[in-house]
This record gives sequence, C-alpha cells and structure tokens, in this order.
Amino acid sequence: MTLFGTAGIRGPVTEITPALALEVGQAAGEPGETFVVGRDGRETGPALAAAMEAGLESAGASVVRIGQVPTPTLAFASRGRRGVMLTASHNPPEDNGIKLFADGVEYDRDAERAIEESIASDDTDAVSWDDWGDSSRMDVLETYRKLVIDYIGDELVDGTDASEPLAGFSIAVDCGNGMGSVATPHVLERLGAEVVALNATVDGHFPARESKPTPKTLREFSAFLEEQDPHAVSDSEPRFDLGLAHDGDADRLVVLGPDGEVIHEDTILAVVAEHYVATSEAADPVVVTTPNASARIDERVREAGGRVERVRLGALHEGIARERAQGDDDTEVVFAAEPWKHIHTAFGGWIDGVVSAAAVATLVADTGDTAALREPVTERPYRKISVDCPDDAKSDVMETLETALPETFSDTTVDTDYGVRLEFDDASWILVRPSGTEPYVRIYAESDEVDDLVDEASDVVESTVADVSE
Repeated sequence: MTLFGTAGIRGPVTEITPALALEVGQAAGEPGETFVVGRDGRETGPALAAAMEAGLESAGASVVRIGQVPTPTLAFASRGRRGVMLTASHNPPEDNGIKLFADGVEYDRDAERAIEESIASDDTDAVSWDDWGDSSRMDVLETYRKLVIDYIGDELVDGTDASEPLAGFSIAVDCGNGMGSVATPHVLERLGAEVVALNATVDGHFPARESKPTPKTLREFSAFLEEQDPHAVSDSEPRFDLGLAHDGDADRLVVLGPDGEVIHEDTILAVVAEHYVATSEAADPVVVTTPNASARIDERVREAGGRVERVRLGALHEGIARERAQGDDDTEVVFAAEPWKHIHTAFGGWIDGVVSAAAVATLVADTGDTAALREPVTERPYRKISVDCPDDAKSDVMETLETALPETFSDTTVDTDYGVRLEFDDASWILVRPSGTEPYVRIYAESDEVDDLVDEASDVVESTVADVSE
C-alpha cells in the first residue's frame, strides 16, 4: 500500500476520507504521545480533523487542537511532540490531505512506511477503553507570529532598525483565501511595512483564484501591482515596492516585482541562500536543494563561500539530516529549499512561507529594490517539458538514459542520484527524471540555448521510451 507522496497524503476527498483519517490516526498514535492537530480552511477540514483526533485518542495519544492555522504554524507547534496537519496545500478545493510532523520536522520515509504497513496489515486496533487519550485546545498563532518577527529582527536585519526594518516599505500580499491571511500581513505590518492584503478572507472554496500561485493564476494580482498610485510624484513611481503571494496553507511563496512580474523562484532561492551563507560563521556552510533547482543557486552560494548539496524532491528534511550526520563540527546547514518552498534552518526544520515572506521583504528593503536584489544573479532561459512514458516503463527508461544522455552530451558533470542531471562548464544544466504521479518523464533545462538543449534531450528520451516500450 502506498499512501504517502512527496508531501504527505493528498488527493480528492473521495479518497482522503474520514475513514482513512481515522486509520492514519490509529496507526500514528501511541500511548503517552501528544499530537497537535491543525487544519487549513477547506470545507472538509473539520470532519477529517475530528476523525483524525478520534483515531489518535483511541490509540492512546493525547490531542491538542489548534484549529485553522498555516502549515508552518502547525509544524512550529509540533516541536517537542508530534503533529498532524489536514491540508492539501495548493490543490483544488475538492482535495484534502494529511501531513505528519515529529518535533517540527516532516515524517521521513521510514515513519511513513510504518504507517502504511500498519494500515495494510489492519494493525490499527484501539487500546483499552481506559487508556484512550484526552484532548485539549490551545492557541499558538500569536506566539508563532511573534517568533517570526523576533527571528527577522535577530537574524535578517543588517544596518536597519531591528524593530521595524520594513518602515517606509509598501507591500501587497495576495493571500489567495488561504491560511496566509492570518499570519503574513500581520507579521509584515508589525515589521513596519505598509501592507495591502488581497483575498485575505479564509475561504475553502478559493473564490478569488486557484490556490496554487502561478504567473497564470496571479494575473489579476500582477495587474493590481502595475496600477500607479494616484498620489505618486510621477507616473513612473510604483505604488508598491514588492508583491507576495501564498498558496492555500502558506508554505509556498511567490515573489513579484513592483511592475507585477513574477520573479523566478530559483532567483529568489539563490538570493536567500547567498545571504545565509555570507552571514554564516561556519567554516562549511551548506545549502540543501533539489535536482530541479537552477545552477544559479550553486553560483551564488559558491561566490559566498558555501556549497550546495541536492536531495530528492519532497525530502529537504532528509537532506538536512543527511548533511548534518555526514558533516563535522565545521559543517552547518544554513538553508534548504526547493522552488517556492524554503526551510530557514535557524528558525525551524519546516517549510515556512510566512518566514520567507518576511525574510525576502527584509532583504529587498535592505538592498533597495527587487532589481538591485536580483542583479548579481545570472538568469538564463529555463524550460520544463513532459514526455509521455508508461509507468511500467519508467525504471528501464531511466536506466537506459543514465548512459544515453551522457553519451549525447559529452563534457558534462553527471549526477544520477535523483534522475539524470547534467551540468555544463558554462553553468547550463539539464535534468531528466520520472514523474512520481503521472505517466511522464520530465525534462528541465536552463541555458542560453535552452530550446536547442531541450529539443536534443527530448529526442533522446522519446527514442528511449519507444525502444523500451516495444
């Protein structure tokens, strides 16, 4: 049985049912354990949370209900105990999901497999009636918001007023009717910014736009940013210094310039990673990212004196643990991220879009504007395409491509840990990996000649799929 994907259990509520939540709760719960349980704003959240709580308590665990919160708030609340978040993140409103945490970190694959095996073997019986756990209620949101504010003042502020580093800075935030509504605008305002919050009413139907923030779904927000302040000194003066947008549970962040342009997610990743490396006192500062992340990250991190290590998609927490275990006293994982999602390791071990919003805003304010912030980053053209490939052929196709792609693209550095990633001397790169959820092989590429690179790679992949499928 496979329940967990790259980000917990997720899918339509015809599959993510109260019955499943009950089973997961009974499989995860243990006598003596305490679980905090939170949910996002989806309509199906209350029923799933009730079932999850019943499962945990009947397995002997105690439950602390924290209500509707961003996923990073739930992760924060799970420090020193365990946690369950009922969320489908950026998925459509008819979906929901289950994400588990232990001491502020997502469950690793071994812990997830143990739950799958328990459910598959029907080993989820309740404990004796007099050993059932109890429940209580706790409000953690304000504590979390205050700690974010304190963290920005202590760790990110450089040469500005630590209490209000965003004073005089104007920010528009598109909360997308998600859980960022209850956190990000509050944090930015208390850091001194002038904030205009759009779509900041939590609504599980996501009426304003799709929950996943993309250039397409953010068109209206982009247009809003482009509008000029009627009281501006000149027509060229932007109304806002920065635009920020979240998904449904506020673990993702999209950054837009004052002209409404979506700034590439890898550029933001590179800028934040460079900052953490440059300000680290460690002799060996490490940034953990994923195979589909741009070489622009490696360039900026190397320039700042650090190194980049990669881990499979959805497993940043595993990559952090690996580097800490393999490193010595001089090694420090200063940042971990995949596109759109960041772990600020000095703050906590979870993906946190609220901290990212405050951190990026502070870095932009300190630099002057978004153009100055991104200026040191070399931004090459980027493309991503999908090649049809039957699920049962993926393994053989990828095995063949481990040889075929390096033969086609000679004089490259080859990494086959998570697909086939080829890096060229000019920092161009290409990654070929199988989709974990759909019948495709994905091709990612970044290069000044990206179209030619993708065309040549797709020819190799398509011919390999055809040969293997014969």
